Amino acid sequence: MRITQLQPLPNCRVSFKRSEYKKVSTAPGCYVLTTFQGEILYIGKTDRSLDVRFQEHLGNSEKTQPTDEGKAFWFYFLEYESNKIGVLEKTWMNAFVTTEGRLPLLNKISPPG
Repeated sequence: MRITQLQPLPNCRVSFKRSEYKKVSTAPGCYVLTTFQGEILYIGKTDRSLDVRFQEHLGNSEKTQPTDEGKAFWFYFLEYESNKIGVLEKTWMNAFVTTEGRLPLLNKISPPG
């Protein structure tokens, strides 16, 4: 599934590399890791800071190594109200599962709810 199929669309994008972390918001929100072509590899949320979560993922070799579906190249994100983040993540995840019949490759568990 491509990033363009999510609703609402994330409104910010940076390259998934350490030098970009200062461009990532410090607000809470939901985010997506995609290939260069925009194929979704991971959907996540943070009620803390998007830039902190961005850096944590860069420290995880599973997120930075090539996969059978491509390498994480873009980090898309959308600032969102803390009390509604779980609903947004679940909405995005449900859209992916409905389209692909499975979780994104790098997601291990489905969000609660």
